[in-house]
Amino acid sequence: MADARKLLGRMGEEAAARYLEKKGCRILSRNHCCRLGELDLVVSDGDVLVFVEVRARTGEEYGLAQESITGRKKSRLRLLAWQYLKEKGKTGSMCRFDVIAVLFDREGRVKRLEHFENAF
Repeated sequence: MADARKLLGRMGEEAAARYLEKKGCRILSRNHCCRLGELDLVVSDGDVLVFVEVRARTGEEYGLAQESITGRKKSRLRLLAWQYLKEKGKTGSMCRFDVIAVLFDREGRVKRLEHFENAF
């Protein structure tokens, strides 16, 4: 079961990265890890650094993907972003937090992709 969730997560991140590249964003990092956790995607959108949390689902019976980001998760993502900015020497950069929710059908095709800019 955990392997299926990991695969779904990777598929969601790949779909999100392709979508963002088509929009003209440049992927700077995928699955950026540090001792505090992991950032799904870090991209540049013009002069803005964007920290993207990707949520992938195969159904909506447990709610919408974007609704699954709790206050605790948002706090963790802010901390991870600050760590990334310090590591890269970009603490003065403009940044934002986006959420991309990807819904897949049973065959693994993207059924719906929603992009929430400045999600929190």
